[in-house]
Amino acid sequence: GYSGGTVTEPSYEEVCTGKTGHAEVVHVTFDPTEITYQQLLDVFWTIHDPTQMNCQGPDVGTQYRSTIFYNSSEQEDSAKHSKKVQSTSGQYRRPIVTEIAPTDTFWPAEDYHQQYLAKRGMGACPSNLKS
Repeated sequence: GYSGGTVTEPSYEEVCTGKTGHAEVVHVTFDPTEITYQQLLDVFWTIHDPTQMNCQGPDVGTQYRSTIFYNSSEQEDSAKHSKKVQSTSGQYRRPIVTEIAPTDTFWPAEDYHQQYLAKRGMGACPSNLKS
């Protein structure tokens, strides 16, 4: 889906222009008795390159920026601490550019854009989450 922009109910075509301010995002609903927010953050850092500004793999544009949207001050603190730990881990040769921002309206992507890679028989992001 999309979040972090200025257009109400954006379409994929609008978001792709880079003019809406939205990022392509995954909206995660979780049960903290099953997986903690910190565990989700740990996975977040492993499934993309947080040092690439407005780019993930072959996809380029502000809609592909690395962002963590938080829902509470506790999540904000955890996200900032996690970013600091990652930044000082020595794992990355470039600075982490991941932004941390309050949750914005989440707009689900159109059906044809859901599970995009899987529908095309292509690989997907690794998952360390239990199903």
